[in-house]
Amino acid sequence: MGNYIPVEIERRIRSTARNRCGYCLSPQHLVMARLEIEHIVPLSKGGSNEESNLWLACPICNRHKSDKTTGIDPDTGEVVFLFNPRTQVWSEHFRWSQDGIFIVGKTPIGRATVRVLQLSDDPDALIVRSYWVMAGWHPPKD
Repeated sequence: MGNYIPVEIERRIRSTARNRCGYCLSPQHLVMARLEIEHIVPLSKGGSNEESNLWLACPICNRHKSDKTTGIDPDTGEVVFLFNPRTQVWSEHFRWSQDGIFIVGKTPIGRATVRVLQLSDDPDALIVRSYWVMAGWHPPKD
């Protein structure tokens, strides 16, 4: 099957995702690298190239997620599925810290996803976010 995603599907995903990462919400117009089409369930774990299994991710989030589908909630020790940006609502599982730089998990899924994707640990992401906050571009209002 391979990794080929038809251009029409890629355009729909970019539009539906509002041209921003489904995990850290970084918008394409602020990210120097092209946002990537990612497999929510990786091909290596039985996922497909079906549109329902694809979403948009920045290279940092996609690299940290890799082929992972689950994580451990640091509060409960429970193994849970990672956040699915296609079917779940970001604000139900995450919030921004007071300073707008850190992503805080609100649920077991949110906390496990923050941990696995290093949403509040990746030094490059934190530095860039801090500049976006200073410029008044971040955090997103929705």
